[in-house]
Amino acid sequence: MLNIGSNINEVRVDGNMKALRRDLKSFLSFGLTAAEITVHGLDAVKCGRLDLRRTAEIKTVLNDFPFTYSVHCPNPLNLMDRHNNHLHREVLRASLEFASQIGAGIMVYHPGRFLAEEEFSVQGPLVVHEAESQRLLDEEALILQEAADAFPDVMIAMENARPYLYHSPYCYAETPHDLKLQVERINRANVRITLDFGHLQMASRFYNLNPVAEVRAIAPLIAHCHVHDNFGNPVYHTEKHQTHLLPFGKGDSHMPVGWGAIPFRDIFAEFIDSYDGILICELRGRYFDQTRESAENLFSVLDELGARSQIAGLVVF
Repeated sequence: MLNIGSNINEVRVDGNMKALRRDLKSFLSFGLTAAEITVHGLDAVKCGRLDLRRTAEIKTVLNDFPFTYSVHCPNPLNLMDRHNNHLHREVLRASLEFASQIGAGIMVYHPGRFLAEEEFSVQGPLVVHEAESQRLLDEEALILQEAADAFPDVMIAMENARPYLYHSPYCYAETPHDLKLQVERINRANVRITLDFGHLQMASRFYNLNPVAEVRAIAPLIAHCHVHDNFGNPVYHTEKHQTHLLPFGKGDSHMPVGWGAIPFRDIFAEFIDSYDGILICELRGRYFDQTRESAENLFSVLDELGARSQIAGLVVF
């Protein structure tokens, strides 16, 4: 079955349990059947350790709702970190423990970055020699193999990355092809791909890729989806303000489905018949009031493709 949901935006909730409950109530009224919980948005992990009391509080709230849950581990987690790799490994494990504790079968993970976004402002593009890049890929693969074996009940869904002007290629996962190669290198049944539609659109423009062909090539590995819209125009890492970017159609907008230029119907047609999972409308907090609209537009795309019968439960569009 397909579950249509949305993300609990970490900035909007900012560790507030009342805000978590408020937004989940709204999701229920929107007819959603899934929610993505951000580990970092709820302060579940502190300095690499799972906060068990906090996790119990979160679980109590989540259990009051009939959603299928997924988890998003902290964005800065980077298993290619050269400075404090042990701490990043601990954050990964704590995030997996959190997912397992709340009964989430999917955990979204941002693949390793040769140069972390946090370092963009203090360093220019990083030249990574082939031997070094291979070492980092092998190290990440080994860590994820061990993690997947330790948590067989959680699917680690590696997300394709967005490009940045000036600093790309900072991450191998900017291209779905290279992400597929790494997933195949890891070679675990519970390590697959999160297809982020917005990131795909930006990478397709930046690298002159055909987004439909890219998805066709990775379709068997897609286990989770982030569905949001943009116009596909990459930005420098310093360009942050959505009010400045939107007039020019720039940036990773995370807008409601149907507001940008992504060919959702053509992309979904490549894999939706065999897909059995969650479709998360991963919106910025500024678009919370349009969450229902985004879900409705997504539902319409799926209906056009003949997937209405695959959609789970509460949807009342």
